[in-house]
Amino acid sequence: MADAAAYPFTAADLEALRAWDTPTICNALELVAPERRGHGYTLRPLVAADVTLKPVCGLARTGTIRAAAPSGRLAEVDRGIRTGWYEYVAQAAMPTVVVLQDLDDTPGYGAFWGEVHSAVHKALGAQGCVTNGSFRDIDALAPDFQILGIVNPSHAYVHMVGYGQEVSVHGMACAHDAVVHADRHGAVVIPHAVVRQLPAAIELGARREKVILDLCQSDRFSVAALKEALSRAQEIH
Repeated sequence: MADAAAYPFTAADLEALRAWDTPTICNALELVAPERRGHGYTLRPLVAADVTLKPVCGLARTGTIRAAAPSGRLAEVDRGIRTGWYEYVAQAAMPTVVVLQDLDDTPGYGAFWGEVHSAVHKALGAQGCVTNGSFRDIDALAPDFQILGIVNPSHAYVHMVGYGQEVSVHGMACAHDAVVHADRHGAVVIPHAVVRQLPAAIELGARREKVILDLCQSDRFSVAALKEALSRAQEIH
């Protein structure tokens, strides 16, 4: 088990971030890590297994898969790699989010995720998964385990290729132990150094937006009033 003291945040800090949706996290990152404004998040739509679930936020457990053809390895080698993956996911100081890159030319050819694997990974401490691959068994997935991916009825020849390396899922580069926040909108990587700065940045953003929203919902709205409100919003610190 990794040492939780090695991180500049706690599991409670990550849990607190689950109170906000991923777009709000992205907005706050624009304030505390402006250099990240144009990257670090998924760029293509993903299907959420359950849109009613709260966001997930945890340490990334990264891996790669293929499914379009058999691995070509001995069965015991495949089992050993799969077992190693399970051990890797379990070795975490805090809750995790799996980030799984499908390397096939047509990602999603075979589903890694379904009733069994969602249950296994939930038991291993994962809150969910972000993948460019596929999932199935929508009505039988482990309760409260979120999956963002595509839907496919077959697992074909799905197998692990590797794990623990940097991966990329729909434009979001993600390394082992990165902090990942995800919900039905997509996912974003949060730099370790700013995790604890996000709640204050979110509160600031909300106060700035309130000036605009209150005006839009009032009988005082006009373009001139909007220009004045926009100016006042930027003066809020």
